[in-house]
Amino acid sequence: MDTTSSKSPFKKLLPFAVVLAVLGVGSFYGFQSYRYNQTYETTDNAQIETKNSPVLARVAGYVLESNVEDYKSVRANDRLIEIDPQEYQIAVAQADADLQQAVADIETAKAALRNAQEAYKVTKANADVQASRKTKAAADLTRDKNLYEGGSTTKKVLDDSQANVEVQNRQYDAALAQVNQAKVAEGAAIATIKKMEAMVKVKQTVLDQAKLRLSYTHIDAPVSGKTGKINVAKGQYVQPGQNLFTIVNEAAYWVTANFKETQLEKMRVGQPVELKIDAYPTLKISGKIQTISDATGAKFSLLPPDNASGNFVKLTQRVPVKIEIEHPEQYKELLRAGLSVEVAVKVQ
Repeated sequence: MDTTSSKSPFKKLLPFAVVLAVLGVGSFYGFQSYRYNQTYETTDNAQIETKNSPVLARVAGYVLESNVEDYKSVRANDRLIEIDPQEYQIAVAQADADLQQAVADIETAKAALRNAQEAYKVTKANADVQASRKTKAAADLTRDKNLYEGGSTTKKVLDDSQANVEVQNRQYDAALAQVNQAKVAEGAAIATIKKMEAMVKVKQTVLDQAKLRLSYTHIDAPVSGKTGKINVAKGQYVQPGQNLFTIVNEAAYWVTANFKETQLEKMRVGQPVELKIDAYPTLKISGKIQTISDATGAKFSLLPPDNASGNFVKLTQRVPVKIEIEHPEQYKELLRAGLSVEVAVKVQ
């Protein structure tokens, strides 16, 4: 009997089957990768963004109360910081006193105007009476002249009439001068009132400014969100414009992805996006393109490149793309500004 057995056909074909299987699997995954690359544009140059609201001191002073802690939730209009208001309360009281004095001055000026108006009426009435006397004196003189020429009166009567005319003329001129003086006084009183009214407006503005500065001693949360690192403590002296802390707005999150310029050909606003956050690798988040920047990221840099300098080196530019996160309220406790994100935009 022959003890040497020939190899079975299965064993002969096994290496070829393995090779074919490997080629098949490789081809499948290669085809899938090709299809994916044709369907999606991807980048890992992306991060979560949100709106940050800096909280600044608007007046100088010592901090009396600080009701805020690092990384804590706050609601809009919550009272967070109290600055010593004493100095600003005194300024308000002083401005209010100045305003009341200006108002009182107006009342005094109005009383002076009423007196001037009454004086004008009296002098005008006197001038009218004097005008009548002047007219009568002139008529008497004419009559006495006629009588004298007719021999019906004496020269003394005529002279007395002539003297009376001169007296009445002088008295009328004096009355007119008094009328003019009264009119000038009335105009001056009106001008004084207008000046006082303007001064009241100035004093009111000063009071409003003092009240506004007093209100700045109460620092409230401008928006709801979470605080960042707190840079102020009770008893600390703060200056106007000093950054006390920042509030991160939890209601508005989005992703900014920086795609290469060669990836933009098929990219459009509204296309669906798949988001994968590095911090939560198993979490799948959907989104859509909201806007595509009209300029590359380099154009927004502090020193934009100048290709006219003569030392041109062509570099692939990146364009910021803003991606809206769908249903962000579901991920409110997970999203953090600055987290890295892998982005895949479905372009076909």
